[in-house]
Amino acid sequence: MIKSITTILLLLFLFPAVVSAQEMTAKEIVQKANDILFQETAYAKTKMIINTTSGQKRELFFDSWMKDRGEKSLIRYTGPRRIKDQAMLMLNNADDIWSYFPRTNRVRKLASHAKKQKMQGSDFSYEDMGSGDSFMSDFTHRTLGEGEKEGKACYQIELMKNENIDSNYSRLILWIDKEQYVIWAIEYYDEKEPDRLVKTLIQSDLKVIDGIPTPMKMVMHNHLDNSSTAQELIEIRFNIEIDDNMFTERGLKK
Repeated sequence: MIKSITTILLLLFLFPAVVSAQEMTAKEIVQKANDILFQETAYAKTKMIINTTSGQKRELFFDSWMKDRGEKSLIRYTGPRRIKDQAMLMLNNADDIWSYFPRTNRVRKLASHAKKQKMQGSDFSYEDMGSGDSFMSDFTHRTLGEGEKEGKACYQIELMKNENIDSNYSRLILWIDKEQYVIWAIEYYDEKEPDRLVKTLIQSDLKVIDGIPTPMKMVMHNHLDNSSTAQELIEIRFNIEIDDNMFTERGLKK
């Protein structure tokens, strides 16, 4: 009898450790979400709608190519006419950025801090668009808890910026779907004031494309400027053949 009680007590003592070993860490959860978000390659046609502080609306259209899970990306504008054929090349997770202007047929390398700037006056910075693997390499991770976002049960994960990382943000909070590991929302906090929420990204309209669960719409809300920018995917394809030469200065001009 005493032996049975001892065995039960031992199992009760060990049970939390067994459960804990089976639970994923915050980093593992973010890694699964990152693996879905950044496939080996991707091509997309996108409509961008900028809603300015003054209430005006601007529409832009662009094609984009991504390779090496977001480490390399190229954006080429297809409309409106005033920016048609302008292009941006981002390498090393947007640490290196080049712009191409067809009127002068010149390529210009932007300063290192350019990734913090707004892309075409939108609420998306170049860092937001070309950050690639930065969720894994530039931040430490911890689980804040669980909750509901966009009607989905989610993990709430905090990402704290590592030392010596140049970023617009001191920390991010990701809301990650517990079943499909889709990121439904990202909260961005000020680089110098970690408690100051500056932007929120909301994703919606989930479709499965080439076997990948893909939100077809995202909206970035800028809480400082009282503006927002939506991106709607017109077409997207994953894990297709993309020539590495596209991601060069010469490829930028084509």
